[in-house]
Amino acid sequence: MDWLHDLAYFFGGAFLANAVPHVVSGMMGRAFQTPFAHPPGEGLSSSTVNVCWGFANLLAAYLLIVHVGQFDGHAAEPVTALGLGAFLLSLLTAKRFGRFHGGNLSS
Repeated sequence: MDWLHDLAYFFGGAFLANAVPHVVSGMMGRAFQTPFAHPPGEGLSSSTVNVCWGFANLLAAYLLIVHVGQFDGHAAEPVTALGLGAFLLSLLTAKRFGRFHGGNLSS
């Protein structure tokens, strides 16, 4: 397997994970952080902007997963790369945005 394909699947997983909170927040009519807010990544964007940004992330994920190489959902290597990308981005965004939404509880 070409390592560049695995890298594409890794970023495809990251884009896929990033799409979820934006689409869900937008569909619920809630504002959420996007790169288009002021300040970028900290201010809130409208629910409509979030739906658009979420679907842009879904499109990027689709292009990276389906149109790079031949993604095989039964092979461990591409699935691991995709899952690792989704997992790592999820952890990073949980820490980053937890400070805005009360998710970073101190023990």
